[in-house]
Amino acid sequence: MSLQHDTGPHVECIARAEFLAPDNIRSLAAGMTELPVQRHEAVEWILQVHRPEYHEFVREACRAGRRLLDEGDTLVCPRSYDVAIAAVDAVLTAADAVMEGDAGNAFCAVRPPGHHALTGRAMGFCIFANVSILARYLQKQHGIGRIAIVDWDVHHGNGTQDIFYSDPSVLFISLHQFPLWPGTGRADETGEGAGKGFTLNVPVPPGTREADYLRQFESVVMPRVSEFRPEFVLISAGFDAHRDDPLGGLLLTEDGFAQMTRWLKGIAADSCGGRMISCLEGGYNLPALQRSVAAHVSALMDG
Repeated sequence: MSLQHDTGPHVECIARAEFLAPDNIRSLAAGMTELPVQRHEAVEWILQVHRPEYHEFVREACRAGRRLLDEGDTLVCPRSYDVAIAAVDAVLTAADAVMEGDAGNAFCAVRPPGHHALTGRAMGFCIFANVSILARYLQKQHGIGRIAIVDWDVHHGNGTQDIFYSDPSVLFISLHQFPLWPGTGRADETGEGAGKGFTLNVPVPPGTREADYLRQFESVVMPRVSEFRPEFVLISAGFDAHRDDPLGGLLLTEDGFAQMTRWLKGIAADSCGGRMISCLEGGYNLPALQRSVAAHVSALMDG
């Protein structure tokens, strides 16, 4: 379905989905299995996060043949609304499978991505906030209380932060290059009201080496997630912190993404029976994206 979200000659392009086709990843991550996507009342769950008028705007804009949803570069085509709905169906299918014991964990190779989408506005290639919608679904459909969202995309997950900024039931942690678009994600952004202390931003400068990045992850992120004792772990899995990515300036490799996956998998095993789902965000060097996703999926399956 994601092949029908045609953004033309753009970094967030159809080729991303082609490189992440199941057969391509399976050849690099032996033993991977697919979950057949089930239809949900996706709009109902979208409206748990997004304003009704924004949902209507997206649907009508795509039907009318509009090419741009924002003043930046969130490109769409007539099928993009349906593809965005299918992406939500996919992440909710993963939630059901993990909660019902049909899968121990899951990776959702969905596009368009979601972590920049605001409640009432598209932003940064993102239409609907897939991970945020997934979190609300887990809470309201499956009775999950505390959810930890770890975002390792090179760009700050401003949309996710905004949605949960005053919510103590969701711990949001973002490691990201700073300064870099969208300009949010300073260390002093820690939440507000009842949510004060439940947002943790870990900005790192351009050129940060993998060893230094992983040191921050191990010494800052891991203790906070463990302390929170999540009942479910979600990952906004952007792979544009890879050293070969054209949009970032960090120096991670596929081994680094695998290590972070293993660390979070260990926390999930200790805290919530291993329940963990990751969703694709960024990653725009296609060979590096493919290798990184394969390493991530292999680490999810390991053990």
